[in-house]
Amino acid sequence: MTTPNTRTTSQGASTASQDAPTASPDAPTAPRSLTTSQFFATSLSPAERAAHGRHARSHSPRSSHGWFDPDPKRPDPVEVIEHQSATRVQELVPIRYGRMTESPFRFYRGAAAIMATDLGPQPHTGLTVQLCGDAHLLNFRMLASPERHLIFDINDFDETHPGPFEWDVKRLAASLAIAGRANGFSLKEQNTLVRTCVGAYRERMRAFAGMRNLDIWYAQEDTDSLRQLMASSMNRTARRRTQAAAQKARTRTSIKAFEKLTRMTAEGRRIAADPPLIIPLRDLLTDPAAEWQGLETVFAAYARSLSSERRHLLRRYRLVDIARKVVGVGSVGTRCWIVLMVGRDDDDPLLLQAKEADESVLAAHTDAEPYDNQGRRVVSGQRLIQTTSDILLGWTHVDLGLDGRGRDFYVRQLWDWKGIARPETMDPGMLGLFARVCGACLARAHARSGDPIAIAAYLGGSDSFDRALAGFAQDYADRNERDFDALGDAIRIGRVQAESA
Repeated sequence: MTTPNTRTTSQGASTASQDAPTASPDAPTAPRSLTTSQFFATSLSPAERAAHGRHARSHSPRSSHGWFDPDPKRPDPVEVIEHQSATRVQELVPIRYGRMTESPFRFYRGAAAIMATDLGPQPHTGLTVQLCGDAHLLNFRMLASPERHLIFDINDFDETHPGPFEWDVKRLAASLAIAGRANGFSLKEQNTLVRTCVGAYRERMRAFAGMRNLDIWYAQEDTDSLRQLMASSMNRTARRRTQAAAQKARTRTSIKAFEKLTRMTAEGRRIAADPPLIIPLRDLLTDPAAEWQGLETVFAAYARSLSSERRHLLRRYRLVDIARKVVGVGSVGTRCWIVLMVGRDDDDPLLLQAKEADESVLAAHTDAEPYDNQGRRVVSGQRLIQTTSDILLGWTHVDLGLDGRGRDFYVRQLWDWKGIARPETMDPGMLGLFARVCGACLARAHARSGDPIAIAAYLGGSDSFDRALAGFAQDYADRNERDFDALGDAIRIGRVQAESA
């Protein structure tokens, strides 16, 4: 069992199996092998697992989560961001800073590394799960399942890593307080948002504690179940908005991305340049033709990370064009490529996104064993947390590069039925409904990778943890505003450069 004020590990009595899904036989090897005793679940009884969860209260009382007390040695937040930006594409870093200074909420989206340095030294429960690592509210959205059903799930796994379950819950809770402030909600309304979210997490985890393992694994939030879940609380306007959001998500397809991001040229269909946000590879390299063979080798390595039937599907497409694309807020400056492939003809496109995977911001604060490939870390975490993942989700390593340095990437489809929430347009009631679904969804993710019996026993049946997290969220929202101001000051004195794009 992990003790407070120590770094958490990926092994422990509180966790269920932490093994990643098995890749294809010729995929890169896992960072370590599992013995039989390590592979199979602990022999602890449900009563013993529950006792373990309740025992965690002795070193990490639920009430202790009710505030944020910064470590005396807390680093300068601007230094944390600068350190993270040092290995990124330097001409894009000012865009990152420009986006982060648009609002405290936009800053928070890009400040996962800062929050990791804040949570790392704090006492924790030691109840380990596979964390999303950046569980703010905009990283929950509608997605397409391989069966072409619209589901609601976590979407971003760049920072996924084993760690104490409450780190994800705290990041989600603080994001709700920050979003509530941006919308002009009262303090009471902000606290209600947080308590609604955390209460949904706690109640869903208690339900999972009584379920069979396979039933937990099969659980998901599709649009039908979401409508049933919120039917008693949703008014006509909310129902109409939810239906419209689902319909819009279904229009965000690879075909739509193909129409928006490409154009016909003398050489055929190619990705359209839109600098500095989209720059084709041909415009970045002095001799792109010389790199093409190497790129095909890179994609062959990516294909080996897929199962055999999905490799067969990928072989039906040929590589046509590649471009660098700026994405997100916190991710700006990481190397992200969009890849255009075509199958039968130009009317049969496939657009992939290959995104650089660096070490998780949580890695320095845990003792979890490292992966041999950070793209593999992202993919393994996503497959463990999500109910169903993109059929073309895989990873690769790139030894090519404009800076001559090898890097890890994960690959997925671009725009596959993704619906993005717009919290700035929501009133307290609608955002509360969204918060409720996010909390329940996060509990499902944690129940798949951790021990729902131990976590449920720790949380208990009262709202003690819910109320505590409301206090933490307010404290951290205050801290986030000060850090937001610090970045603005750094820009004003010329310490860092920012630009809008």
